This record gives sequence, C-alpha cells and structure tokens, in this order.
Amino acid sequence: MPATVLTSREAADLVQDGQTLGVQGIICTSVAEDLIQALATRHEETGSPNGIKLFYESGIGDNSEGGMNALARDGLIGELHCGHLGTSPAMAALVSQNAFPAFIVPQGVNAQLVRAIAGNKPGVITTVGLGTYADPRVEACMGNQAAKDSGKQIVELMELDGQEYLRYLPKKIDVCFIRATTADEAGNLSIEKESIRFDQLEMATATHNSGGIVIAQVERIVQRGSLPPHSVVIPGLLIDYLVVAHPDNHRQCIADEDYHPEWSGEARIPLSAFQPADLTERKVCGRRAAFLLEQGYHVNLGIGIAESVSDVAAEEGVSDKISMSIEAGIYGGVPLGGLRICSAHNPECIISHVATFDIYDGGGIDLAVLGAAEIDQLGNVNVSKFNGRAVGPGGFINISQSTPRVAFVGLFTAGGNRYRVADGKLEILQEGKHKKFKNQVEQITFSGEYGAQTGKEVWYITERAVFKLVPGGIELIEIAPGVDLQKDILDQMEFEPQISPDLKEMDPRIFTDAVMGLEL
Repeated sequence: MPATVLTSREAADLVQDGQTLGVQGIICTSVAEDLIQALATRHEETGSPNGIKLFYESGIGDNSEGGMNALARDGLIGELHCGHLGTSPAMAALVSQNAFPAFIVPQGVNAQLVRAIAGNKPGVITTVGLGTYADPRVEACMGNQAAKDSGKQIVELMELDGQEYLRYLPKKIDVCFIRATTADEAGNLSIEKESIRFDQLEMATATHNSGGIVIAQVERIVQRGSLPPHSVVIPGLLIDYLVVAHPDNHRQCIADEDYHPEWSGEARIPLSAFQPADLTERKVCGRRAAFLLEQGYHVNLGIGIAESVSDVAAEEGVSDKISMSIEAGIYGGVPLGGLRICSAHNPECIISHVATFDIYDGGGIDLAVLGAAEIDQLGNVNVSKFNGRAVGPGGFINISQSTPRVAFVGLFTAGGNRYRVADGKLEILQEGKHKKFKNQVEQITFSGEYGAQTGKEVWYITERAVFKLVPGGIELIEIAPGVDLQKDILDQMEFEPQISPDLKEMDPRIFTDAVMGLEL
C-alpha cells in the first residue's frame, strides 16, 4: 500500500497531550527539523499539545533557534529524557527553572535503550554510569529538582554473578519523528545524502512495536521499487506517514546551508585541501594528545579542544595510520568540529549510532581523547553540570568508562586567559579567572576511582601541564617550557597534586610553528 503523505503541520497535529515523543538527530545532523518546527508552530498558535514526554538520545540544537530550542515552550514539555543540552540553551534554561522533570542519561545508553524498547527487552543492563552521577547512589540521572521531586526512577542498581550493574528502564514511545533522504511510495527509506546513519531503524521499530505512530521526514518520494534493496535502511512496513520537508528544514547540517558530498561519501576531497590550524593553546593540547597515538589505533575524539587532534593528525600526515571515529557512527577520514561535529571529510565507513556504542562499550577503542571542564584531586572529571545547570554527558560516559586509554584535554584555567606560543615555549600573558582543578568537581561524569579500579591509563592534558591518574589521585608528569611550576601551575590549583620524581618538560616541538614530524 502507498504510504500516507502529510504536510509537516498535519503530522504535528498527530501528537497528543501527554504522549511520549521520540525525536531523531544529534547536534545539527540528521535532525527532523521540519517536523520539529511544525510542532513548535502548532503549540505557538494553539497552545497544544501540552505535557508531552520528550525523548531524544543525544543533544539536538544549533545554539540558536534550531532543534530542541524550538520546543522550549511553556507547557509543551511535561518531561524530558535526553543525553545532552549543550547546544539547546533554551531547553536547558527550562530544565534549570524546573519547568518539568529532566532525566539526563548517557547517550550510548539511550541508543541501546531505543533498541531494547524495539525488541521488548527489560531495558539496558550495563556497567556504564557506575560511580558517576548516573548511579542511583549518586544522582540517578536526575537533571533537576523537579526530577527528584517526581519520585520517578529510570535507573536502578542490580547485581549479577557478584558484579554491579545499572539497569536503565524501558518506556513506551507513542510518536516519533525520524529523517531520511528518499522514500518510495511504500514508505521504504534510504539515507544516501545523510552524513551519518543515525538510529532511524531502531526508533521506528521501537515506536511501531509500542503501538505508536512513525512519521518520516524526507527530501523526496520516488516510485515504489526505485530504491535498490541494499540501500533501504528502514522498511516501509514501519512507516505510517511521510512528510516532504521544506529544503531549508532538511539541510545536511541544520547550521550549514551547503550540501557537502564529501561528508556523505558521494565524493572525496584531497587532503591537500586541509589548511593547518594556527599555533594556539588549543593546538598545543591537540599536539600533546597526538603523542599518545600509535599506528593502527582506533581513536575516538570528543567535542571541543579534543577535536584538534584530528587537525594535528592531518597536518602531520598520519591520519591514514590510525582510524578516528566519532560516536555518531563515522570511521576514518577527518572528523569535523563545532556544530559539524557529527560529520567527517572523506569517511571510510558510516555505521549506525547504536552499533558504534556496541563497539565502544565492548572495549573496541584503543584511545579516547575527550574534553575536561573540571578535574579534582581524585581524578574525577566533570563535563555535565556547571553552576547548578545540567548540560549532560553526551557519549562521554560510555566512551570514558569503556576505553583502556583516555586523555582528557582542556585549558588549565578558564575565563580571559591569553597566551603566546612560539620559539619552543609557552608564555602566559593573562591568567584565567577560574580554576579548573578543583578540590571537588560539581558533578562526576568520569570517576577517577572507577578508572583506577578498572586499570585504565588516564592522562589530563593542558596547554601548560600534563598529569596522569595514579593510586590516590593525579600526578604531575610534565610542564611546558617557559612556565613556572609554582606560580603558573600549583598556585592555580585548589589542591596540591602528586609530583613525579621524573617531572620533565613537554616536547618543545609542540610549541613551534612548524610540522612536528610526528611518526607512528
């Protein structure tokens, strides 16, 4: 039977008060923006629906009016379950105001939870989250006071064969918004112009098997049978309605007007097209982290300063000697940064988001390079809550807990810091206003204790100092040429770290404006 075609507004009208709405997308990529905007417009014009339970796996937003920012409306949301709020400040503000209960769950767990719902499984049973804010003995994934006051539990502690696990509980999904490139008349979907393969299939199956309504936003509809069977990623039997999106709301990346064929694998661009980044404190961090690379490594890169490792590897000509990946499901190529973080130039492989977390959780990464906003004397790291405002971890917890070698990178202080990097040394022109090495982090997104118990190698890399996780805390192992140990490092920390008897200077090549000659 032909699939039913609706306008985006007609599709938005199908969402009823109090229903659970699953929405696809990650940051600015693979976002069903036409459907999101139509739902926002409906609520603005009619005040309906009210109190929906919004569920999405990661974060969706462009730091402006796109993605979840559009749904940040009084009365529209009754409950939130997501993995990140960093690019949806309007939604984050409502969470901080306790407008509704918010549960912020590790991104990989959310992806696996959708698949568990699809298969009518009893949730997700995993070690991911133990010792962090997700642990019921800590904060139980509660993102605000309204969540605590609700009395609702979405995660519980359990024991199997003497081992502790967390069980994240399943839910029913009443309606979902997914996205693809092409639909045929029967509703079969392909994603040839998407830069990632998100969890369209899992979300559609979870909603369909919950007895819900599956709505797919597409660029075009073609004759039944036009799509090669291997290119169909979601069968039409799961699709209830199709919406042909307005082009402005169906961009490859909602923060970028252009289509980039080198992101989707339709074309490749020469590596000579990549321009080396300027020598800054961010590049210093990326260069030092790049010294941890080894030939054949499978490496995950986080958002922020961690992204600079990709640029350094390309500049040093070693990108083809390692496999870099991002949790959206991209392997190989040169991962992008900023709001384009979920895409890459010249990817070698694009698999599903949830399958990537299976690889990650099983220990399939050799090295992860992630950001760090706060670090404490026990080696705990916070990237998920600041000044009482929940941001969420994204894929950080899955990745940091499951990888044997982890480097957390970031600037030593924050707020107004200025540097000069040249001639093989670092000069601090102005110190940051805020210390990032704290007696205690505001929220535990990575547990130093859990990391030590599980035998991880953990580095904490900044532009001026490098630390390593050791029994009892962190140990200073390197300092940058040109900085003073007492004034520039110890005086800028709230605690005194252990200091290695073999304390040495960071490699001076890191601080010169020339290719380092990195060899793997």
